Amino acid sequence: MVFYGKATNGRTGAAICVLLFAMLLAGCGSRPGPETLTTVAPPPGSKFVKIFVATNRAREEPDANIFTSNKAQSLNFAEFTIAVPPDHRAGRVEVAGIAGQSGFVVVGQRVLTSASFMDAIRRFEGGKGRQDVTVFVHGFNNSFQESLFRLAQVTADSGIDTPQVLFAWPSQARVSGYVADKEAVTFSRDYLAALLVGLAADANVRRIRLAGHSMGAWLTIETLRSLRLARRDDVIRRTEVALAAPDIDVEVFAQQLKVIGPLTPPMKILVAADDRALRASRLLSSSVARVGAIDVKDPRVQEAVAQARVQVIDISQLSSTDGLGHDRFVYLAGLYPKLAQQPALSNAGVFLLDAAGSLVTAPLQSTLLSGGAD
Repeated sequence: MVFYGKATNGRTGAAICVLLFAMLLAGCGSRPGPETLTTVAPPPGSKFVKIFVATNRAREEPDANIFTSNKAQSLNFAEFTIAVPPDHRAGRVEVAGIAGQSGFVVVGQRVLTSASFMDAIRRFEGGKGRQDVTVFVHGFNNSFQESLFRLAQVTADSGIDTPQVLFAWPSQARVSGYVADKEAVTFSRDYLAALLVGLAADANVRRIRLAGHSMGAWLTIETLRSLRLARRDDVIRRTEVALAAPDIDVEVFAQQLKVIGPLTPPMKILVAADDRALRASRLLSSSVARVGAIDVKDPRVQEAVAQARVQVIDISQLSSTDGLGHDRFVYLAGLYPKLAQQPALSNAGVFLLDAAGSLVTAPLQSTLLSGGAD
């Protein structure tokens, strides 16, 4: 079982420089600084979103929710209430104060312990009994506040009203920090596993919806692999998994899936063959194809998907705001109500979404679309 990518005619320094320059330009937009974590009054007409945080980033101060890129030796916990501006556009994270625009702001926060973190999740929205909990694992080159506001945006756009947990690992938040970030996600595996084990042990948590983006997808899969090897099948059985633009070597991924095995429901993988950020990652990784950029029209990919019993969704027709085609997943949040009504998306197989986010069966009409392998 191998997930194939398009062939590359070697690696050139010029190509790497061009793509890295494109990534730098894409990141030149306004990025929220630590000051955006200061609690302020909400603008009139705001929508409010609560985000819980579990992170192995170190706190700047013991009693403050400012998190650095340094590694902590134990999980830190927090709770934020975010105000989403009334003029918010789906898929975007508006930064307050830029060009006079309103933006995402923090209107409430608490420092939590492990015990108060779990208690806050149980009491979410007045305590509605057993409910699903989403855990989002951000990707490469993300500051803490960027990942916090991104999850707030996805939550607001989707309308989901269950607890949302950000697992924030210690990214350097720099394009030049790619290697350091890879080391940081390796460091973070046991911390994410501890979070999942804790959630799964709570009788009030029905299902864990685990989503990883980009390099965070690698962290997600490595954590699942370690849980399977540790025979924590009880945790994996209660976990649904989605990977967006996974920055994972295709051959490594195949080996990881052999250990993890098929999941119920099938693991979801969002891909786009024209993802320029993953193209840069490929060039930096000796031209080894990345899972998030596989070509779903390749018969070998379709065969591999059937064997692995996973669900691959091509989202290359969706819009992107980062100039690289790497953040298309954020637009799926607004499409969640429509996609949730698609029975086919409970099956393994290969699917395509059109620019409006509607499911397209052609040209991939095959047994894959009706459930994949036996």
